[in-house]
Amino acid sequence: VQLVESGGGLVQPGGSLRLSCAASGFTFNRYAMSWYRQAPGKERELVALISSGGGNTNYADSVKGRFTISRDNAKNTVYLQMNSLKPEDTAVYYCNVNRYGNYWGQGTQVTVSS
Repeated sequence: VQLVESGGGLVQPGGSLRLSCAASGFTFNRYAMSWYRQAPGKERELVALISSGGGNTNYADSVKGRFTISRDNAKNTVYLQMNSLKPEDTAVYYCNVNRYGNYWGQGTQVTVSS
């Protein structure tokens, strides 16, 4: 299993970013996918989850209405569109799949600052 995140960076408050996670090594369209984040000094937290077919999604209360998770099963890729970003969204964002155990990408840094 390999998960490779991209798309992080520095953005001003109120701005947007789109994260991508390219997956390989497993049958992507059979598994739910998740995005987590970890801020300095804090525990890793679930941000968003999408079902294997993409029809069901769930979000942390802190990002509802601002973030959108989606997937393209033809491209083995899951996305996280982040709008109206706030300084408290600053964290390393990780892609996750639970396939006989948790697998993580290397993470991508998102920094929201003026």
